[in-house]
Amino acid sequence: MSSRFVCLLVDCWQHSECCCGEDDACLSREMNDRSFEDCERTLEEIKSLFFNTLYLRNCCFCFTFGIRFHLVSYNVLAQVYVKSSLFPHSPSPCLRWKARSQAILSVLKNLGADFLCLQEVDEYDSFYKGNMESHGYSSIYVQRNGQKRDGCGIFYKQNSAELVLEEKIEYNDLVDSIQDGKLLGDDKHDGVQTNGNKGAEPKNANINDLLLDSALKQAPEDRGDPNDPCVRLKRDCVGIMAAFKLKDPPHHVVIVANTHLYWDPEWADVKLAQAKYLLSRLAQFKTLVSNRLECTPSVIVAGDFNSTPGDKYLISGNCSLAQVVECLEDIPIPLCSAYAFTKGEPPFTNCTPDFTDTLDYIFFSPTDNIKPVSFLELPEPDSPDVVGGLPNSSHPSDHLPIGVGFEITME
Repeated sequence: MSSRFVCLLVDCWQHSECCCGEDDACLSREMNDRSFEDCERTLEEIKSLFFNTLYLRNCCFCFTFGIRFHLVSYNVLAQVYVKSSLFPHSPSPCLRWKARSQAILSVLKNLGADFLCLQEVDEYDSFYKGNMESHGYSSIYVQRNGQKRDGCGIFYKQNSAELVLEEKIEYNDLVDSIQDGKLLGDDKHDGVQTNGNKGAEPKNANINDLLLDSALKQAPEDRGDPNDPCVRLKRDCVGIMAAFKLKDPPHHVVIVANTHLYWDPEWADVKLAQAKYLLSRLAQFKTLVSNRLECTPSVIVAGDFNSTPGDKYLISGNCSLAQVVECLEDIPIPLCSAYAFTKGEPPFTNCTPDFTDTLDYIFFSPTDNIKPVSFLELPEPDSPDVVGGLPNSSHPSDHLPIGVGFEITME
């Protein structure tokens, strides 16, 4: 797959007004068919040229360069869900694991991101872990509950970041909070892992009222009684979050969360409960990281939210750094969509003949000294490589990868 990556060099660094009275210069450049590393090298070349040009003009500029890293979110489509009856539009060779696995690996390698948040990973031990290690990535993983074979994984470059803390999220814990009549987060959690050891974590916020007041809608009988909250909330969905210390000075700490929310649009209340639970757990994890490491971490949340832009429980749409979704005014961590902040959400991230829309997102906390400076551009709906639906010979999943380059201001 050929990835089109667009770099936004507008305000990638800060400078004062030119002494000759002219307005500050502002650069932007489009990078086509390049990996993140290629883009980075070109950025440095432009910076050097820009600085030298200003110097020759005898202008006084004060530059503040930040730390840059790149993150991709990608639902790779679990092989357990790949059946010709579900994807009759896809060529049979494209659905076989031998071909798909190598195509996925090629996509991930070519993207060259520092962090990869993957969903629907069902061959973690047998394929992803070892193959990604050979390309310089370490990883953490959480498998779905019950009989589900897929899960979520965060892969990170060993030369870019160091894992400090990690914690798994099991949305089935919402069932326990209903049964026990306790506050969410007061009982069963996987616990925080520090270099392989479990540690204590703070209590979670009280959102039981949200769960108990959810509007219960009709659903297929094979999923149990839809009027039973315990049945309704047990969807075996998971997430994972971790704190990483960037290896570039000054070794800023970044929290990366990866999740996959429930799919059914008719069960919006379940997705709302999961989204609230994710944010509540994320807030307590940020507090733990801040206290233990004595730092102010940046926060990024990525994944397949199975929600289209504008859904009331999704923090997306045309948001800016000062806006959060109205129905979640009390959310513990305000989040902003990186794509919405830079250029608007892509027209779609999931593409099949029956459904084509945006389901995947990368959010960041606007309260931190972090901003998106580049993004992975996706194909247009009429692009030859997506016409007819995915997967196909160009794209090994029914989803497209999305990616954002972030810059963190030096502390």
